[in-house]
Amino acid sequence: MNAIDVAGARERSTPTRLFDSVGEQSLSRLLRPHVRSFAAVVILQVVGALAGLAPLLAVAELGRTLLASGPIDEDHVWLVVIAGAVGLFVRLLFTAASSGLGHMLDGQAQLTLRRQLAARLGRVPIGWFSRRRTGELAKVVGEDVSAVHPLIAHAPGELVSAFVVPLASLIYLFTVEWRMTLITLIPVVMAIALVPLLMLPARTREQEEFDAAMGRIADSVVEFVQGISVVKAFGGSGRAHGKFLSAVDDFVSTFLRWVRGMSLVAAGMQLALSPPFVLLVILIGGTSLITSDGMAPADLLPFLLLGLGLTAPVAALGHGFDDMQAAGRAVGRIKEVLEVEPLPEPVHPVVPQGHRVELRDVRFGYEDDREVLRGIDLVLEPGTSTAVVGPSGSGKSTLVQLLPRFFDPTHGSVVLGGVDLREIGSRQLYRMVSFVFQDVRLLRASVTDNIALAVPHAERDDVVRAARLANIHDRILELPHGYETVIGEDIKLSGGEAQRISLARALLADTPVLVLDEATAFADPQTDHAIRQALATLGSDRTILVIAHRLETVADADTVVMLENGAIVERGRPAELLAVDGKFAAFWRSQGGELR
Repeated sequence: MNAIDVAGARERSTPTRLFDSVGEQSLSRLLRPHVRSFAAVVILQVVGALAGLAPLLAVAELGRTLLASGPIDEDHVWLVVIAGAVGLFVRLLFTAASSGLGHMLDGQAQLTLRRQLAARLGRVPIGWFSRRRTGELAKVVGEDVSAVHPLIAHAPGELVSAFVVPLASLIYLFTVEWRMTLITLIPVVMAIALVPLLMLPARTREQEEFDAAMGRIADSVVEFVQGISVVKAFGGSGRAHGKFLSAVDDFVSTFLRWVRGMSLVAAGMQLALSPPFVLLVILIGGTSLITSDGMAPADLLPFLLLGLGLTAPVAALGHGFDDMQAAGRAVGRIKEVLEVEPLPEPVHPVVPQGHRVELRDVRFGYEDDREVLRGIDLVLEPGTSTAVVGPSGSGKSTLVQLLPRFFDPTHGSVVLGGVDLREIGSRQLYRMVSFVFQDVRLLRASVTDNIALAVPHAERDDVVRAARLANIHDRILELPHGYETVIGEDIKLSGGEAQRISLARALLADTPVLVLDEATAFADPQTDHAIRQALATLGSDRTILVIAHRLETVADADTVVMLENGAIVERGRPAELLAVDGKFAAFWRSQGGELR
């Protein structure tokens, strides 16, 4: 039986909770607009479940009537037969209606959830995405929303049937013979009495050890597979394999210990609720009452027909509660996304005057107790390019992500054209600031659509011009359908090609401020040189902020900003900083011709 199956008992070996507070609150809000439809699903299922008893009760009554002494009441027999047939028809009609309405309600609820997620994801800070894996978000929007399906479309009907049918059966059986009814309940009472044994501290501890062992073996598998090439290259495959085998052995011993603790209780519950045992109890009890003249032989038939159904609620706890627990966890993860605070939009947006950029005493940290940027003061004049350099972890990417307002500083302000970014509407901001990052995201659309994302009605000549400036035009012409080639379907671009498509997109947007976060990291030296020349011809009034990847890029910059531990330690023209022979000069020499 699923409810106490050893493979599934791990999640139910602690006290069952349908939802945690997060999932429960989210689910109630989700169903609130559909409460009438949900109530109708339950009511239809109740009627259908009760009607489904009619055929069984009809058979039981027919048996009692036909086996009773004396003449047979034919009118009563036909009435019982008709009632059974009508009950069967009503059951089919109402359960079908309940199922259909439940699936319609499920579709509406999933549509509502996905619309809410799409709306929220469209408003959350862009930087929030950089700290989340794509697979996690895909799971929330896809699998987690779908996980609500059994809860809405199936669980109500299954749970209602599981409780209403046995309750109605008990009422009927009590009217037949109350002592036999109590005997029939013995298997259910035995199974319920074993449930606390699943919740003992020892069982809880074994479950925790099992979960920990599962985690260790998963980590060792990932580490072994992902690092196998490095491990083999340096002759450490034996040690890595030994670590994996150790984790496997630990998991096996923990699993066996956990199974031994659960198996006896699980086997006892399975035995108590198994049909042969239930029938044995009914037959023994019925025989005792019949032989002692405490019950008529014909009265044993209803207990044989309906007694097996009394164990259904415990089985439903396994099926229905599992679904609801899974849905509760999924709704909790959905709620986490829906509750991400969007960057506040100004009530009265202000239009910047010009595109001079200032960072005034900017501090920022992804976590409250750890600052990534510490007191940044920086001015980016129109018509200049500023290169940000520094060792890994110095805060370079975080700094450039503040300019397009992927995050708001925790202290200080970022000012564009004399206006704090928080006072500029997002639409206006992205008309003035474009960006290209190392981690490029392209749409599953044509090359033209990808380049013209910010200017959807751009002329083909403008798209081609931007592609030429990004040094990707010739490669596009080599694609199967040229500019109409669908990326990710007709062709898969390399990292450098994708970066150049992204750069062409930013160049076509023609914003006065351009942010480049290692935007040519995957480009070869010739391509990098061509792109730097293109940037130099964009116009003398553009403000460019770039994380330098190559020393050539640094040499072309008007200003170099050297970051270390989230603070500016040096700034100035490249030649001036080299002449000072300070930290920038040491960093320059340490790179051996390339900045990382």
